[in-house]
Amino acid sequence: MTSVLAADPTAPPYAVAVTWAGQHDAAVLLEGGKKALLAGGADEAFAGVKHSAVFDFDTGKWSDPLPLGTARQSHALTPLAGGKALITGGISAAGGAALATAELYDPAEGKWLPVEKPMKAGRWGHSAVALSNGKVLVAGGSTLRPGGKAMALRSAELFDPDAMTWETAGDMTDARTGHVAVVLSGGKKVLVCGGSVPVGTGDDPALAFCEIYDSTAAAGTNPWTPAATMRFPRSGHTATALSDTTVLVTGGKAPGVTAEGAFDPFARDTTEIFELTGTTGAWRDAEPMPGGRAFHRAVAVGGGRVVVTGGADDVTNEAGYRSVLRYEAGAWKPVAPGLAEGRWGFAAVASGSTVLVVGGIARTGLAAAAQKAELTATAEKFGSGS
Repeated sequence: MTSVLAADPTAPPYAVAVTWAGQHDAAVLLEGGKKALLAGGADEAFAGVKHSAVFDFDTGKWSDPLPLGTARQSHALTPLAGGKALITGGISAAGGAALATAELYDPAEGKWLPVEKPMKAGRWGHSAVALSNGKVLVAGGSTLRPGGKAMALRSAELFDPDAMTWETAGDMTDARTGHVAVVLSGGKKVLVCGGSVPVGTGDDPALAFCEIYDSTAAAGTNPWTPAATMRFPRSGHTATALSDTTVLVTGGKAPGVTAEGAFDPFARDTTEIFELTGTTGAWRDAEPMPGGRAFHRAVAVGGGRVVVTGGADDVTNEAGYRSVLRYEAGAWKPVAPGLAEGRWGFAAVASGSTVLVVGGIARTGLAAAAQKAELTATAEKFGSGS
């Protein structure tokens, strides 16, 4: 059965055409649930941008520009209490050094403010999530090793928004970049899953390894614990909380020979569910999507439902997908008519059951008129179907 999108699939375009390829938190919902913040990203030359703006779901309009102090892409964006947000790390240009700086968005000031003290390590492709104690856990990512090649990081650190200070948070078991972090247990624990490890060849192997951070771990002990391993290694995937103890993981780019001996040359259609049980948790298979996709977005819309939008295959990435799916009661349903413009590496966020998608890469290679990345500034807002 095909679901139907609500009748308002349009929203005013973003001020700049930008992509957030390589990161999972391009847009965040601010406290109150009615406004979304977007910041940074990369232009067609894959240089970082300073543009930032807030979208109001009630009015359907964008705020005036809220420029960052530093252009950055492959950063992490984290919503905080009081409608504030933290942006950390990233790079300013493709191949550039990892940024250790951070900025704080303050709605009372109506602008981004520099965080005086830098992170203990510059990083891009990392995760950054807010815990129930108010602190932000920053983990993993990439930096440049001597000689200029990228390497993954094991290190993690905590930001205290009240004191505006950083402290170490132990080392993960595995170095990783491009992973996903999901907050569980009322903000006390974090599941980190998948990602990849640069090996110097440009073909970075994906990880199936996962681990759990416990903010209540006793002082002097490592708060990181290896978790159960996913059935498939994944990068370019999504991980979305279905509840305070369950996570749905979808897709990803890691092609190769499957456990059954079949070859997946494009992107994964497989999905898995993590259950936070015992010390390590457990994974179980979920119903596959109708087709594989990577670099897509998945947002929770309440009631254990998840909406998956866009994406591309892993071999060519030539055209972004228009397809929209809804996961509900253990099954996938296509949602018609899909996106007006296919895209991957874009921003997506939900306010209740209303989903906003912004920007991204529409076409590359032979699918693009100039055979280079064609970015879009279009935005689409729609109900998640019924």
